[in-house]
Amino acid sequence: MGEEKGTGVTERIYTIPLRAVKKAPRSKRSNRAIAVIREYLARHTKAEEIVLGASINEKVWERGDQKPPSKIRVKVTEEEDRIKAELVE
Repeated sequence: MGEEKGTGVTERIYTIPLRAVKKAPRSKRSNRAIAVIREYLARHTKAEEIVLGASINEKVWERGDQKPPSKIRVKVTEEEDRIKAELVE
């Protein structure tokens, strides 16, 4: 986990498992995947405001509503009580 100290901005990379999505109905799996990502980041960063980037949304919805990825790598930037998440390239 890479962290930058001294600038007030912390960056971390998380690999978020999306296995729980398989229990959702087929037509709601990508919606559930977005919710799981938000829940995971809220739990691990203890922040209330979470902003997901468009790249995460595109990756989850890439294969449609029924087949989201099984896991996703996310770069998280913390600024005070706000979290911004982007897809790791």
